[in-house]
Amino acid sequence: MPPPIFSDDYEKRLPADPIYQETAPNARVWRAYVEEAATFDDMMIAGYRDGLDVMLVFAGLFSAVVTSFLVQVSQSLQADFIEMSAVLLHDLVSIQLAIAQGIPIANSTTPSLNPASAFSPDGIQVWINGLWVTSLTASLIVALATVLVKQWLHHYVSLPSGTPGVRSHVRQFRFMGLQRWRVHVIIGLLPITMHVSFTLFLSGLVLFFVPL
Repeated sequence: MPPPIFSDDYEKRLPADPIYQETAPNARVWRAYVEEAATFDDMMIAGYRDGLDVMLVFAGLFSAVVTSFLVQVSQSLQADFIEMSAVLLHDLVSIQLAIAQGIPIANSTTPSLNPASAFSPDGIQVWINGLWVTSLTASLIVALATVLVKQWLHHYVSLPSGTPGVRSHVRQFRFMGLQRWRVHVIIGLLPITMHVSFTLFLSGLVLFFVPL
């Protein structure tokens, strides 16, 4: 048996409509539209989904890496009470030794730290935390936007059951909404935002290693 021949000519593939039924719900024009739209949507969505899947995985892993760095560095924005306690304990021992040796307390070393004084973080640490917080925020925005876009695309291809005429109208309304909301622009901005986030992280990483 010879293989079936598929023709792009819908007039050959689809039977003709009865007279005065050219725009009926089951008319040939709607069935041809549904077939052509399905082929177009499959190619469009397949291209979008491949990039979105990669972007979602990368954004998730990158956010985890930035978070691990940020947890450690954020501690530099507040006073280190463990170090302060060690310094004050050393000063206390020095005063006791001075008393034991008969040295007047007035001549002994005064405490180098005051717990009541206002803490001022180092400027480089502020920059590092600012860059990494901004990087983490951007990567989380990319991850959230990617999930939303994937949900939009899933809803877009899920056409309701019904006659070809109903399915054609629903698909066209959704396609117009996809264009109105500039979904293709949003998808194109996701890699750019991810690149900005990665650049901010690298900038903070350079500042992190400068004092070392």
